[in-house]
Amino acid sequence: MFDFSQVVDRQGTWCTQWDYVADRFGSADLLPFTISDMDFATAPCILKALNQRLTHGVLGYSRWKNDEFLGAISHWFAIRHNSAIDASSLVYGPSVIYMVSALIRQWSSVGDGVVIHTPAYDAFYKAIEGNQRKVYPVALEKQDGDWHCDMNKLEAVLARGESKILLLCSPQNPTGKVWTRSELETMAELCQRHGVRVISDEIHMDMVWGEQQHIPWSNVARGSWALLTSGSKSFNIPALTGAYGLIEDADSRNRYLQALKGRDGLSSPAVLALTAHIAAYEQGAPWLDALRDYLQGNLRFVADTLNNAFPTLHWQVPQSTYLAWIDLRPLCLDDTALQNTLIQQEKVAIMPGYTYGDEGRGFIRLNAGCPRSKLERGVAGLINAIHSLR
Repeated sequence: MFDFSQVVDRQGTWCTQWDYVADRFGSADLLPFTISDMDFATAPCILKALNQRLTHGVLGYSRWKNDEFLGAISHWFAIRHNSAIDASSLVYGPSVIYMVSALIRQWSSVGDGVVIHTPAYDAFYKAIEGNQRKVYPVALEKQDGDWHCDMNKLEAVLARGESKILLLCSPQNPTGKVWTRSELETMAELCQRHGVRVISDEIHMDMVWGEQQHIPWSNVARGSWALLTSGSKSFNIPALTGAYGLIEDADSRNRYLQALKGRDGLSSPAVLALTAHIAAYEQGAPWLDALRDYLQGNLRFVADTLNNAFPTLHWQVPQSTYLAWIDLRPLCLDDTALQNTLIQQEKVAIMPGYTYGDEGRGFIRLNAGCPRSKLERGVAGLINAIHSLR
C-alpha cells in the first residue's frame, strides 16, 4: 500500500541533511546519514489534510487549545501507548527542545545542574549550557549488548544539592535504549526523594521495536514533571514545527504558558502543524505501521551486512529509533581517520559518536530512515572505509 523504496530528491529544498551537509562535514558532495529526519514523503492522510487546509485560503492566527488537537493527542496515547492522559495538562510549543529550554529556565537557576544519561543527544548539551546550567552526566554502561544505568551512581548525582532537573530521553538517543517500567519507577522514586524535577523527552516514543513497550513517564511519575513529545519524528514532519507536552503541576503549567506568550511572543501556533498532528493521530496508524516494518528491515540489513563483513562486531538492532548506534570499538579504529576516509574517499556523511559526548568515542550513529537503495550505498561506503584503515 505504501512504497518506502521510492527515492525522493531532497536536494534544492533547503534541506538541512542534504543541502547543508557541508556545514558539519566540510564537503557538499556527500551522501548523508546524519540528523534524525527521514527521506520518505510523509503519510498521504497528512498531505491530504494539509492540502485541504491550504485550499481554505486563509492562514490567520490560530489556537492550539481546541478539541480536535487535544482529542487527537489523547486518542493516540490511548491506542498506541495504552495510556490515559489528562488533556487539561497539555501544553504546546514550537519544538521539544524549545520546551526543554523553557522548563530548564523555569525550574532551575544559573549555575544549577541538569542530570542527563550519556552518551546524549547533542542538543541536550546545548540546551543546558546555552542556558548557563551545568551538565551532570551519568554514563550508561553497555553489558551483553544492552545498555544499563547504574541506579546507585544516578542517585549519587541526583543527591547533589545543585541537581535540580533530570532531563530524561525516553527512548534514549543515541543508544536506542528503551527504559523498563522498573527502571522508570526507580528513577521516579529517586527524583522524588531528592527533590529533582523530571523533563522526559519522548519524541521517539512511536519507534520502539520488539516485545518491550514504551512506557510514558506520566504512567510512573511522582513529584513535579513534564513529558514532552511530537509527531515530527514518527511522521517526518519536523519542518512544520510543533510539539506538545504534559505538565503535571498547574502552577508550573501556567508559568510555562505565560512565558510562551508573554516572554517569547509565541501566542499562535503553526496551524499546519496542528492540522498534520490531527491527521496523523486520527488516520495515520496504518502508514506508521508500514513504515515501522520497513525501518526494522533496514536495521536488520545494517546488522546482517556489517556482521558478515566484520564478525567481531556482533552488532544488534537497537531497541528503538531508526538511528543505528554502531559500536566499532572491537575494530580498534581511529575516529578521526574513519571520518576523514568516509568523507574524502567514500563521500558518505555519518555522525561520529563523539558528537554525543566522550562516551560516544568509538561509535557512529547512522540514520537508517531512508530507502534501502540509499542505505545499501552508505553501508558499503562504511565497510570500504573500515577495510582501508585495517
